[in-house]
Amino acid sequence: MRRVLAILACGFTVAGCASGSDALKSATPTTTLQFESEPAGAEVKTSTGQTCKTPCALAVPATDLMATYALKGFKPQTVPVKLVPPADTRTDSEGSTSPQLPTFSPSPVYAELEKATPERKPAPRKPKPAAGAPTADGAPAPAAQPAPARQPAGTAPTAASPWPPAPNQPTQVR
Repeated sequence: MRRVLAILACGFTVAGCASGSDALKSATPTTTLQFESEPAGAEVKTSTGQTCKTPCALAVPATDLMATYALKGFKPQTVPVKLVPPADTRTDSEGSTSPQLPTFSPSPVYAELEKATPERKPAPRKPKPAAGAPTADGAPAPAAQPAPARQPAGTAPTAASPWPPAPNQPTQVR
């Protein structure tokens, strides 16, 4: 019977140490941080993965972080948030010190969102119809007229030339 009690006592001791080690681990403290935006209703996402819609407050870990604001029709904006350690620890009337909580800068975190300008795409150009191909109204497109050839200086125009002969120039007949 003594052995059974000894084994049970050892089991409880080991179980107590195992659960006690979790309690000894230091967790990162959290602090409530307020988020605001103009216009309101923007979604805020912290670098720790938490999200909310402004105005809102989140319990965030007491570390430096980034807050990204997003709202449809507005440019997204990211605001860095720094942890500010407490300035001092104060001693109360009984002589014990009470630690001050860390704060964030800026607090509250605020973003003024700018309207996004829509990207303008150039209007697609309509291809010119080929000569003889029908146009949008069904009529055939006019054929392109070749430009008349120019006569070199000092030569007489031919009978098929659209240009009149130059003054004081003899005309050639072929």
